[in-house]
Amino acid sequence: MGINHATSGAAVWFAATATLPVLGTDLFPLDPAGVLVGAFVCAGAALLPDADHHSGTIAHSVPVLGRLAAEAVETASGGHRHGAHTLAAGALVTALAVLVGRFTTVVPVLGRVPVGPAIATVALICFALKARGLVKRWATAWLLGLAAAVAVLMLSPDTAVWFPVAVGLGFVTHIAGDLLTVEGVPNPLWPIQPKPPRAWDATPLLRDVWKRNGYISVPVLGHAGSVRETLLGIVLGLYCVYAFGTVALQASHVQLLLSL
Repeated sequence: MGINHATSGAAVWFAATATLPVLGTDLFPLDPAGVLVGAFVCAGAALLPDADHHSGTIAHSVPVLGRLAAEAVETASGGHRHGAHTLAAGALVTALAVLVGRFTTVVPVLGRVPVGPAIATVALICFALKARGLVKRWATAWLLGLAAAVAVLMLSPDTAVWFPVAVGLGFVTHIAGDLLTVEGVPNPLWPIQPKPPRAWDATPLLRDVWKRNGYISVPVLGHAGSVRETLLGIVLGLYCVYAFGTVALQASHVQLLLSL
């Protein structure tokens, strides 16, 4: 479900940005502002595959246009949980995010800033806020997304570096979440959808993993919206609250040191 996709996207981002420095990789040593905003971007990106659903969160983001866009994606991808729920789609979206990151402009005081990621960040944060139910009105979500984008341009100038990573990670996290449900996702070889042999299809456990329509699934969560999914969403939500608080405290500490 949308709320758990957004939560899992934020959780994966917090886990990744916390783990990589510990492993000594020196990859994406983001400042606290980048980590916090990146979590919302990753959460919003985790809703992007469901742009193929005419009644999903994204379809309601903008009156009329949102629904038309969702219906267009739904038609182009072959329906819900088809082409838009594949690794190929994730690679395409990530490549587009890289291109978006190259759009820059000169802003007084700030100098040259990545305006492309800033504009996209507005939308992705908006989607995340609505999916999590943190705001009631879409207008409020868009305004908060705009404010967050302005803040990140001022506090985290390396947006162009981590933005494509957050988008790609969020997109793949969505696919992984759907993989854990009974409904499953298209085969990684999509658009080729090989069907299981008869012997495989006749075995109860195996046919749940590789389905007759070619989809694959590791259905540990049961059907979408199940109690197990809800419990997992609660656990991930608690982790996000803990991680957000920890990073926010780090940000406060950094600002205090700078003021001294």
